[in-house]
Amino acid sequence: MAKNKNEQHWAKTRTLMLIVLSIWAFFSFFIHAFVRHLNEISFLGFPFGFYMASQGALVAFVVLIFWYSNRQGKIDKEFDFHEKSESK
Repeated sequence: MAKNKNEQHWAKTRTLMLIVLSIWAFFSFFIHAFVRHLNEISFLGFPFGFYMASQGALVAFVVLIFWYSNRQGKIDKEFDFHEKSESK
């Protein structure tokens, strides 16, 4: 039995949300848990752990926001849930 359009849309949205939350958790917690080990690597003259804690995670979050927005827009268009512009 085929799922209806709402269930299919929610299934894809939920999968995307879980992927985004996993990436967010990785950059929020996992990277910071290994800062001392990452500091043995140098990046742009800074210890890599320090760089990831101060700049790298922020850059990853901004990229993640734009990627998520783009991907969710495609999912919404696929199931015709996107915002439709009104022509006057």
